[in-house]
Amino acid sequence: MHRTGMTELEVVLAVARRNSFRGAAQELGMSTTAVSSAVAGLEARLKVRLFNRSTRSVALTDTGQRYVERIAPALAEIQSAGEEAGAGLGVPSGTLRINAPQSAAYLLLEPLFNEYAQRYPGIRIDIESESRMVDIVAQGFDAGIRLAESVPQDMIAVPLSRDIRMLVVATPEYLARHGTPRHPRDLLKHQSIGMRMSHGGIYRWELEKGSKKLQMDLPVRLVLNEMPAIKQAVLLGLGVGFISEWFIGEELKSGALIPVLVPWCPSFGGLRLYYSGHRFMPARLRALIDLVHELNLAGAPLRDTRAN
Repeated sequence: MHRTGMTELEVVLAVARRNSFRGAAQELGMSTTAVSSAVAGLEARLKVRLFNRSTRSVALTDTGQRYVERIAPALAEIQSAGEEAGAGLGVPSGTLRINAPQSAAYLLLEPLFNEYAQRYPGIRIDIESESRMVDIVAQGFDAGIRLAESVPQDMIAVPLSRDIRMLVVATPEYLARHGTPRHPRDLLKHQSIGMRMSHGGIYRWELEKGSKKLQMDLPVRLVLNEMPAIKQAVLLGLGVGFISEWFIGEELKSGALIPVLVPWCPSFGGLRLYYSGHRFMPARLRALIDLVHELNLAGAPLRDTRAN
């Protein structure tokens, strides 16, 4: 990590993001001891405790939370000014920090981030995967990745994929035993594989045909929180699933999974890379955006490249 007079503040923000001294040390390229010492030194000078520590967790105190909320925007501006001053060199550098759902990180690892890593070996790529939405500016991310409908309105969005559909699917064996749904109401007679959302609730299947829009609360046999795991449960014949077609292209082609109620499954906006237009754009992010356009990811189908 490049040392500046802001090191202690950078450390505090990293610990707050990670809720971990070790995680902050890995992010900043420092030792855990150095991170702990920097926090302790700042607390001693401020004469306040910023973090509550235990053997298992690290969390901001109320005072620490207020302190972080005040310093984060100021430090971001200082870092942005430094990047802008050095932009004339034209060489991408530093750490590219991206916030994305885990499924999107998997899908984009080979077509995008592998190529980026090959072209810019001096840049560290830090992808933080989580389902919940975060304020990417306040949390110090260069950019975020979400479905088009989830991108905040004040952000600039770059298409990363084609439009996509969620499909109702099951195995041929399951449908032979339990029957093929002909209308969404028929799903009420079936067992489904549910998806746990970041807020803790179970996703209600959203089906649409023309002007008719339905949200389905179905009998749930198994609840999971990641699309690949839901796919595996459906392949095992445990129930009907509602799965992004990105993850089941090969299974649809081979006939291992059969789509049903297809007219009720319209397309919607795909993945977007988004970032703030109110801040100076570092060269590392500009390089990523240029690569997205070069690869024409929005014109090519994404696919899950992991082994089944």
